[in-house]
Amino acid sequence: MESIAKSTKLTKVDCEKALSAMVSAVTNAVKKGDAVRLVGFGTFESVSRKARIGRNPQTGKEIKIKASKAPKFRAGLALKHAVNGK
Repeated sequence: MESIAKSTKLTKVDCEKALSAMVSAVTNAVKKGDAVRLVGFGTFESVSRKARIGRNPQTGKEIKIKASKAPKFRAGLALKHAVNGK
């Protein structure tokens, strides 16, 4: 929070509120099935996973894994370049 406060010249409390609101908005959108694109940063979305058969690693016994939804993040080009030093 401190680095955000310094770069925006906002208080830490205001930065916390803004960040919390953004995370909440992204969470709610992804929960509804919408994709959220932050240009240059990445895309948050929800993906469906089919039911499948898995194995218990301790016993080797087959178990049924129910279908579910999972959040997914794909990094944008600018983020990838920043991480790779380009």
